[in-house]
Amino acid sequence: MNDSSRTGERTSNATTGSKYDYEQGPPPLNINYDWCKACNICIALCPKQVFEPDRDGKPVLAHPENCTQCTICWVHCPDFAITSNYK
Repeated sequence: MNDSSRTGERTSNATTGSKYDYEQGPPPLNINYDWCKACNICIALCPKQVFEPDRDGKPVLAHPENCTQCTICWVHCPDFAITSNYK
């Protein structure tokens, strides 16, 4: 049974497309809400739809397990409000 549980872990990681395991550490991204002006560029450009807007329109990590650390969100953030916890 150990092998099947290990295979299940690898499969779940492979299905998200991420090489990082976010269950054991911090979330993949950090959003500085004091700097964020809710332009939603990160939401629009994220290929894995990791973000969703909150009631104020600011991005929230709705699906952090899907984050592949592609760098698109923090490179295109005009306010430098998004940083990675892994890169």
